[in-house]
Amino acid sequence: QVQLVESGGGLVQPGGSLRLSCAASGFILDYYAIGWFRQAPGKQREGVSCISGRGGSSYYRDSVKGRFTISRDNAKNTVYLQMNSLKPEDTAVYYCGKVKYTYCSGYGPHQYDYWGQGTQVTVSS
Repeated sequence: QVQLVESGGGLVQPGGSLRLSCAASGFILDYYAIGWFRQAPGKQREGVSCISGRGGSSYYRDSVKGRFTISRDNAKNTVYLQMNSLKPEDTAVYYCGKVKYTYCSGYGPHQYDYWGQGTQVTVSS
């Protein structure tokens, strides 16, 4: 059975860093892209980043470009999101999702068939 489990969230001050992990099981990671999403209080879930099955291509929403880096280690069944220079507006629950395909093609929910439970990231002074 497919399972995705996020970890690494927490409380940090503005300008700080966190690394989120998405531990995956139940599928061959090489074959599937993985995306990171977030949902802030009172807002819709939004796509943050996506990485192709073998890590050859990655994508970011404009507001996190230059600050966040997505990566994956398929041998460890894990996808990461390194978040630097964090801002209060980054506060949200962060989720990883499995794309139905090898390559990323937007953040539409129809592209994703499994989700983790989420990990809370709070950026506050």
